[in-house]
Amino acid sequence: MLTLDLSNAPRWHDLAPGVRVQLRPLTTALMVATRSDPAVETVPDEASDEERAVAFAKALACRAVLSWEGIGDADDQPIAPSPEAIDALLDVWPIFEAFQLTYVSKGLLLEQEKNVSALSPNGPSAGASDTAKPARKSARTARRG
Repeated sequence: MLTLDLSNAPRWHDLAPGVRVQLRPLTTALMVATRSDPAVETVPDEASDEERAVAFAKALACRAVLSWEGIGDADDQPIAPSPEAIDALLDVWPIFEAFQLTYVSKGLLLEQEKNVSALSPNGPSAGASDTAKPARKSARTARRG
């Protein structure tokens, strides 16, 4: 069952010990806006999937991050989110991975769910139910002539 969150309230996501970000809900409008972001649209055709993922994640984060805690400058002074600071934050590999897992992938789960196969009636994924009713009588074979 698909559970709808009708509140659309921003949520805090822990990205590392002591580092958390407050993010907008991952809505259709946010995804569409990110797909048409100039930073995403200008990724060269020959770019790898990884380069595309980084460009998309940074553009999405710039739209989604509302606030954060535990992020500071070289002098250990807290800094506010800005496009440059968000890009620098996502250049930290564990932070990028956590952002992808806790925010982006949850928004894409429905996309994955519609691409899976049904359970098989037997074997390790047993659980599919029969769709046809059993025959009432046994079938007769044709006469040979």
